[in-house]
Amino acid sequence: MADQHPAYHPRDALHNTGSVMFQTTIVGAVVAGVQNTLRKQNVGAMGILTRSGGVIALFAGAGGAYQFTLDATANMQQKDDCYNEFYAGFAAGAVAGIMRRSLPFMLGAGAVFGTGMTAYRYTAGMRGTVSGEVDDEEVERREAMKKLRRRPLSETIEQLGEGRGIYAPGYEERRRQRILEKYGIDVKAAQA
Repeated sequence: MADQHPAYHPRDALHNTGSVMFQTTIVGAVVAGVQNTLRKQNVGAMGILTRSGGVIALFAGAGGAYQFTLDATANMQQKDDCYNEFYAGFAAGAVAGIMRRSLPFMLGAGAVFGTGMTAYRYTAGMRGTVSGEVDDEEVERREAMKKLRRRPLSETIEQLGEGRGIYAPGYEERRRQRILEKYGIDVKAAQA
C-alpha cells in the first residue's frame, strides 16, 4: 500500500499570509461598505474607514493570523494535520476577542474557531477528501459502484431512443437505409 503520509513540502508563510490578508481585507472592505450603506445617518463615503474601519481590520487581522499560524505550525511540525487547523483557528478567534477587548471572549472565540476549523478539516469539509486526491482503493470502489448502477445499452435506447450521442450497434447502416428509402440518396455513394 502507498505511503500514508506523503513527503511534506515547506510553505512560504509570509507570502501566503500577505496574499490571504489582502483577500480578507477586500472582503472586510465590502462588508464595511455594506454596513456604511445600511446606516440610517448619512456618513459619506469615508464612513467606510471612519465608522467601519474596525471591521476591515478585524477581517485582515483574523485572516492573516489564521494563515500565518497555519503555515508556521505546519512548517515547524513538518506535517499537515488537524492540529495545525486548531492552532490557526484559535489565532483567528483570538483576534476577534482582542477586538472586543475581553480575555474570556478571546479564549472562548479562539476555542470555538479552533474546534470548528479542526472539525471541518478532520471531516474533509465539503471537498470529500482531505488532500483533494483520490487513492487507488477509492477509485476501485467508485468504479464498482458505477458498474453496479450501470444500465444495459438496450434498456437506455428503449427508453430514450437513438440520437443525441446514444447509438445502438448497427446505427449507421439503419440510418443509411432510412435515408435511401425516404429521400432516395445512397449515403455511402455520396461520401465516396
